[in-house]
Amino acid sequence: MKDLFGKAILDYQTGDAPEDLITETNISEPDEMSVAWLFRNYEQMPKIERRALDLAKGKVLDVGCGAGSHSLYLQNERKLSVSAIDISANAIAACSLRGVDNVKVADILDLEREEFDTILLLMNGTGIFGTLDRTTVFLQKLKALLSPNGQILIDSSDIIYMFDEDEDGAYLVPADSYYGELTFHVTYKGEQEDAFPWLYLDYNTLQNAAWANGLGCELVVEGEHFDYLARLTHS
Repeated sequence: MKDLFGKAILDYQTGDAPEDLITETNISEPDEMSVAWLFRNYEQMPKIERRALDLAKGKVLDVGCGAGSHSLYLQNERKLSVSAIDISANAIAACSLRGVDNVKVADILDLEREEFDTILLLMNGTGIFGTLDRTTVFLQKLKALLSPNGQILIDSSDIIYMFDEDEDGAYLVPADSYYGELTFHVTYKGEQEDAFPWLYLDYNTLQNAAWANGLGCELVVEGEHFDYLARLTHS
């Protein structure tokens, strides 16, 4: 991976001529994304993110922390103990510069012998699962890192609306795969990242996967555009 997302974050943090990111999927046209959006404060965040931060408690793990905005709020305003991780070295460098105290380059699947009261996966937290058949691997890892009374706060979207409908109102989704499995492309400063899988899960599918892996699942809040926040706990 060329870590272009992380490069954009670090460029913005250091003032090194940041530009908009261009994101594209196999079912959508290229779209510009301002890097500044990743540096938003609590008041600028969507209600799903604000609700997740309000619910956070105890020892927190921020998975895929990006620019560190969620971690900084929990650390500085909520005074919680936060560990922030991301696979992007550039993003982690930016987080350190912003003042996130406990931050490191790490893959969630590589964490061992740690336990957290709250595990956050925000900004389409199911995305890191990649594909539907990898969901169990990630849920089992998250469950292993969760304290007995802990919670996993994760968001995603039902993207069924992005598909056409036939004359009977049925959505024309792929017959050979789950419709939320997308291939993602990122372009930054004219350079394109290698394509990578990114998963959007509708709530019912997430709930069924959670139950199958010994986790309870509740719908906390729905957003304004088919998105939602879910809370997973030990069942």
